[in-house]
Amino acid sequence: MDGFVGRQTELAALDRMLARVAAGGRAGRPGRALLVRGRRRVGKSRLVEEFVERSGLPHLYFTASALTSSSADVQMFVEAGRTSSLPGADLFAGQSPQGWDAALNLLARALPTDRPSVVILDEMPYLIENDHGFEGTLQKLFDRELARLPVLLIGIGSDLAMMEALNGYGRPFHQRATEMVVLPLNPRNVADMLALPAAGAFDAYLVSGGLPLILDEWPRGASVSEYLSEIVADPTSALLVSGERALAAEFPPESQARRVLAAIGAGERTYSMVSRASGLPQASLSRALELLITKRVVQAQTPLYTRPSLDSRYTVADPHLRFWLAFLGPYLHEIERGRGDLTLARITTSWTAWRGRAIEGVIREALRRLPERLPGDTREIGGYWTRSNDPEIDLVGADREPIAKTITFVGSIKWQETRPFDSHDLGRLLRHRDQLPGAEAETPLLVVSRTGSDVDGPPVLGPDDLLAAYQ
Repeated sequence: MDGFVGRQTELAALDRMLARVAAGGRAGRPGRALLVRGRRRVGKSRLVEEFVERSGLPHLYFTASALTSSSADVQMFVEAGRTSSLPGADLFAGQSPQGWDAALNLLARALPTDRPSVVILDEMPYLIENDHGFEGTLQKLFDRELARLPVLLIGIGSDLAMMEALNGYGRPFHQRATEMVVLPLNPRNVADMLALPAAGAFDAYLVSGGLPLILDEWPRGASVSEYLSEIVADPTSALLVSGERALAAEFPPESQARRVLAAIGAGERTYSMVSRASGLPQASLSRALELLITKRVVQAQTPLYTRPSLDSRYTVADPHLRFWLAFLGPYLHEIERGRGDLTLARITTSWTAWRGRAIEGVIREALRRLPERLPGDTREIGGYWTRSNDPEIDLVGADREPIAKTITFVGSIKWQETRPFDSHDLGRLLRHRDQLPGAEAETPLLVVSRTGSDVDGPPVLGPDDLLAAYQ
């Protein structure tokens, strides 16, 4: 299966960066820097590997380890330089530099001066954590040496907040690098890769999160149930391994953040319920939530309407990790002892209810890509709820957030296999619109339904309409 379905845009952007290096720069400074960020397992490293292979240019690819040792990082970098395809690779042989300044100066001497080359620093956040002076050292070497050479320097990292901050004001590398975000494959990519109809593609997206490694092992045309019935018997599958590896790279198993994430992954959404499930005191819970939100692992959402609200709801940001935490992570012991059938039975029993909640965020994102299908001057899409969940409204459109000036539409999501949106659902939606502060009797309605509608009235969008958002 082609692992680069949906990656042509990113490859083209990398090609453009390399073309700028080849064309030279102002005042004899052709060197360029690029910071690539994206969630773990999303295919950042594979993308860059494909890019350098296609380019055919001399390159050095270095991947930092999670070891808390700067000297170990330096020695691994020297070894990567010695085995690289750079013309001066032999300069690294027998060298034992005492720090990054000396190691990066070796790199500058090894780079070609007469043609472009590429240097990749993968897992860059580890380098920064192990040596707080690394950023400054790299910036000095870039300004003094690398910018004068025809080299494309690529830094890769999965800590989204840290990678975003690297190019920010006050940091050594400020305004020296272009930024690229590598997103998971979207539902349209999933549909194309797996040859699935729209509804099936959204199901597969909720399980895989659009991660290429999982989709690579998913048979073409297989439904979620068909895929899971085979894969839960294999404890080494990407579906089972990806979640644990992503978490292990960010949070130790015994960490408080893992306890909080497990509670949210199990379905707890409010502060009080997460506190009860995790067993943490308020101060510890607040710190753990702040860390999870900063790392973009958890999203905190507030109701979208015309008044301020502090009633946050917490969800796992990545669809695959959300699925893994709900159905796989807590039950790996079953699969490892050959009882994946128990895991599969649990998923089968809970799938419809879990999917109905998990699809909401995916649908809101798709609708943001379809402004021409939305009523009024819609710029933001969220939901509305009260502490008692009466009412709880799936879709609210507004002109701005977090406090709307105008509610542009009120909507319902009905995502069931056989039951369409019906007159009972319409009556409930009308009642909820009456209870939404800022909505009026004339506020338009919108329905998103997996199986259509039995009633006339509000416009209805289905899986094919949502998939068209990613054309």
